[in-house]
Amino acid sequence: MNITIQKSIVRSPSEVNITGSKSESNRLLLLQALYPEIQIENLSNSDDSQLMQNAFLGNSNVVDIHHAGTAMRFLTAYFAVKENSEVVLTGSSRMKERPIKILVDALKHLGADIQYVEKDGFPPIKIRGKKITKTKVTLKANVSSQYISALLLIASKLENGLELTLDGEVTSIPYINMTLGLLRQIGIKTNFVNNNIRVYPFNGNLKTRNLLVESDWSSASYIYSIVALSDIGTEISLSHYKSDSLQGDSVLAEIYISFGVQTTFLKNKIKLKKVSHNFSHFTYNLIKAPDIAQTIAVTCLALGIECFLTGLHTLKIKETDRLNALKTEIEKLGGIVEITDHSLHLMASTTIKEFVSIATYNDHRMAMAFAPLALRIPITIEDSHVVSKSYPDYWNDLKSLGFKIEK
Repeated sequence: MNITIQKSIVRSPSEVNITGSKSESNRLLLLQALYPEIQIENLSNSDDSQLMQNAFLGNSNVVDIHHAGTAMRFLTAYFAVKENSEVVLTGSSRMKERPIKILVDALKHLGADIQYVEKDGFPPIKIRGKKITKTKVTLKANVSSQYISALLLIASKLENGLELTLDGEVTSIPYINMTLGLLRQIGIKTNFVNNNIRVYPFNGNLKTRNLLVESDWSSASYIYSIVALSDIGTEISLSHYKSDSLQGDSVLAEIYISFGVQTTFLKNKIKLKKVSHNFSHFTYNLIKAPDIAQTIAVTCLALGIECFLTGLHTLKIKETDRLNALKTEIEKLGGIVEITDHSLHLMASTTIKEFVSIATYNDHRMAMAFAPLALRIPITIEDSHVVSKSYPDYWNDLKSLGFKIEK
């Protein structure tokens, strides 16, 4: 379904309740499958997390995770160590184009039984769960953090734990630290020294059973963008956030100072307030938080700020090739964009074309990143339902903030 958002003004002050982090939720769901006594609060209501839950609760020997890349990687590792099980793990046509070989090779090195059903290196895959006794594996340090986290999440269930060596410069430290932090919360011993990660076998005693998922910082990025594009003095509060977050995207609080958004940490929530800004050029390496690249690029477009973003090499293998998608859609709006395999350069522009229809490429972040432009111009978002992948309440939350949305 396509929607049109008329030029809007934000109601201030406002408050938005965003559900738990998809990244934290999916990690905890896997740990809950391994340790059923774990209880999770403020779980993400995203499609990805629902698909993870369904995979653990179902009894079919074919598990279809549609577009959920995190679920594909995490479930590959989970079913590899689920003894006496046999499943075919598959997904959408786009998922069948997203590589899984690095993770499969690592699991097979440890002794897993995994076969490709169609094309080598890509889903669908057939997994026969078995006991794994090998303990050491090496991965290139610049691979997707989801490959690394998938191995770390199952490591405590391996007979001798896991020693994972990362070869080269590590590029996804926040997501690795998130995984290790959640493991430590439930009492699993870990250490991460230089490029070597060790997860020890579980000793049988959970440190805690009740875990509260912090709300999703990636989802908060769109609210940051809305505040940045609003009048000075605009205030929006967001619930269930903390200053010592495990999420790499919490760097938003630092980044958006450049766009005039002040973040105040209160008890269990944050308050965003628009103050003046005078930046004309923004440069940032997003190697530790690539998921907020689309939001930042659109914010800069709307504010007429030149931006140069680097560290974006993983964006080409997401739900779509996000770098090409950004270039295409921003240029439809009149912007000028140059991209490489790992960077995006947006030129400063003083005008934005109205009534442009934004293609979303089956990518939730494309839809949500471009929607705040309605504070400047009327805009159409194609296939608006894609937001359910990570933030199903997005359009309702925008309506509550004053956005005029029409089907």
